[in-house]
Amino acid sequence: MYLCEKLSIVELSVKTFKLISTLEAISFLVLLGIAMPLKYIWDMPEMVQIVGMAHGILFVLYVGGAIYMYKKLNWSISDLFIVVMCSVLPFGPFYVERKYL
Repeated sequence: MYLCEKLSIVELSVKTFKLISTLEAISFLVLLGIAMPLKYIWDMPEMVQIVGMAHGILFVLYVGGAIYMYKKLNWSISDLFIVVMCSVLPFGPFYVERKYL
């Protein structure tokens, strides 16, 4: 495989991870800021089921993508730990996009 092909694969991987990261962060914010208040204040749990499922899938994709990026971008174990821990903070994935990608 040529160097330019490897670079384009890594660039595509980074773009895909950025997309997953953004969607995961937005789904978490919607879950915390809209769905949870609807459930606990206005007794409307339906939104939590829908957004919660989407967020769960995106979370798993985010962690899998972080492990993939760890290998492709030669991150240290501490970098991987920080990236994964940022997934449980509401604005954490936005920080990861700016700092590590």
